[in-house]
Amino acid sequence: MRPQTWKMTRIALLSAIGCILYFLEIPVVAFYRLDVSAFPALLAGFSMGPLAGFLVVLLKILLHLPFSTTAGAMYIGDIADLLMSSAFVVPACILYARNKTLRSALVGMGVGVLCIAIVGGLANYFILIPGYMKLMNLPEAAILGMGQQVFPSIDSFEKLVLYITMPFNVLKGLVLSGVTLLTYKRLSPLLHQRPR
Repeated sequence: MRPQTWKMTRIALLSAIGCILYFLEIPVVAFYRLDVSAFPALLAGFSMGPLAGFLVVLLKILLHLPFSTTAGAMYIGDIADLLMSSAFVVPACILYARNKTLRSALVGMGVGVLCIAIVGGLANYFILIPGYMKLMNLPEAAILGMGQQVFPSIDSFEKLVLYITMPFNVLKGLVLSGVTLLTYKRLSPLLHQRPR
């Protein structure tokens, strides 16, 4: 098998695994659910470069679209996942690609956690929450009410994003980092295996 074909095969396999993991969501807080579907993208990015990581994120979402629970809302949940997963995976993989050491992996994932928190906060405030409200015809009180079940002091979207959205995305980034740290070295021989 040619090296380019083998690379495309690995990207396709990791995308399929990411799509399967996308279905395994754990409700965490308010309307946010935790999944580790970006984990295969991080594996791809660490082993084949940032572009491969982004492609796995994108292909995972495209594979998932026919089963999306937000299809009636213009796939806004999948758009959110594309933004957040890319914000985590791409910076982490760019930094790791420069110097493939444990230290650079940790720094890369740390920067990824920071990026997912910032991008998640901004995207939710300006695009995703207003989009859900408009497309699902939800009043502002309904969205804030979900946040108030956790923090009764939430009375604005700013507080919702600061108290719930950003900490949730930090948690997601930390979970993805932990899973990657525990498994990457063991999976590395498979990911770097030369085609025959």
